[in-house]
Amino acid sequence: MSRRILAIDVGGGTQDILIYDESQPVENNYKMILPSQTTVLARKIKKLTKEKKGLFLAGHLMGGGPCVRALKLHLSRKLPVYSTPQAAKTIKDSLGKVEKMGVVLRDEPPEGVVSLFLGDVNLKALQNIMDDFEIEMPDKLAVAVQDHGESPDMSNRLFRFKHWENFIKEGGNLKDLAYYQQVPPYLTRMNSVQQLIPGSLLMDTCAAAVWGALEDGYVASYRDKGLILVNLGNQHTLAVLLKGSRIYGLFEHHTGIMAPSELSYFLKKLKEGTLTHEEVFDSGGHGCYISEDYEGSFDFTAVTGPQRHLAQELGYYQAAPYGDMMLSGCFGLVAAFIALEKDN
Repeated sequence: MSRRILAIDVGGGTQDILIYDESQPVENNYKMILPSQTTVLARKIKKLTKEKKGLFLAGHLMGGGPCVRALKLHLSRKLPVYSTPQAAKTIKDSLGKVEKMGVVLRDEPPEGVVSLFLGDVNLKALQNIMDDFEIEMPDKLAVAVQDHGESPDMSNRLFRFKHWENFIKEGGNLKDLAYYQQVPPYLTRMNSVQQLIPGSLLMDTCAAAVWGALEDGYVASYRDKGLILVNLGNQHTLAVLLKGSRIYGLFEHHTGIMAPSELSYFLKKLKEGTLTHEEVFDSGGHGCYISEDYEGSFDFTAVTGPQRHLAQELGYYQAAPYGDMMLSGCFGLVAAFIALEKDN
C-alpha cells in the first residue's frame, strides 16, 4: 500500500495543504491554499463585533496575529470576551495579562454569547472537502506552525531564539527540528496541534520551508558543498548555513521591517560568519547564532517563501521544489516524515 500523507503548513495568512500520494507523480498530488485558521477566526470575530455580540473562546491555544487583533478591536468596543484558560493563551502566555486586557476567564460560556472553537487545524472542515471530492483522508499527518514557545516572563523573541541557539549547540541536525511523538513542553502551540491530531508529525514553519527548499534539485546539488537557505515568510525571515544535514548558524528577523538592502547586508555577514546576535536583535529581529566551527565558505544562496520577491534584485537563486514555491513547507514536512519513518 502506497504512503499517503496530509501535510499542512500553517502560516499567518494561509494554510498550504498537500495530499501526498507516493503512488502518483508529485504534480498529480492534490493541493489547496486556504485561509489560515487565525484568519478565519478573525473574520468571525469581526462579524460578531459588527453585530455587537459577546463571544466565548473555547478549544486550544493557536496562532495569534489576525485573530488577536480582531479580539482587541472587539474589546475596544466594550463588547464582552470570555475564554477558557487554554484558549486564552492564544492571546498572551501570561493569563494575568490577558485578564488585564478585559478577557474574563471561565470554563463554560455564559448565556447569550457566541462560542468559537480555537485550533490551528480544522480537520473536520478538511474532511468535508475531501468527502465532497471523493478523496480518502490520509492516515498520516504532518503539520507546521510557528511556535515562539511559552515565555510569560521574558521576550518571546529572545525565548524563541534561545531554542534555535540550543539546537545548533546540540549539533544542528536537521532531523532534530521534526517532532513525531515527544514535542518539548515549552513549544505549546505544537503541543496543542498534537492534542487536536494525536500522532501527527510537528515542525516549525521555518524549519519545514528550509527542508522543503532542499527538495529543489538545483538547491540539493549544493547540499554537500554548503549553502545558505533563506525563507522569506509573510511574518518572519529565517536564513540558515547548511551543509549536509547540519545547520551551522542562522539568523531570524521580521520580514515586514527589513529592507532588501538590510537583508543583503545580513546575508553577507552571515556568510562571512561575522553577523552578531546584537545586530539582528537591536534592529527588531529575533537574533543570530553561528557555530564556532563554521569556516565562512558557503557561496551559494537560495531563497523561498511567499515574500521572496523582496530578494528579487539581489541575484539569489529562487527555489521552487517541484515547481511550486508555495508548497515548500509541505514538501519539507513530507520529506521529514519519510526521513524519520526510515530511522524508526
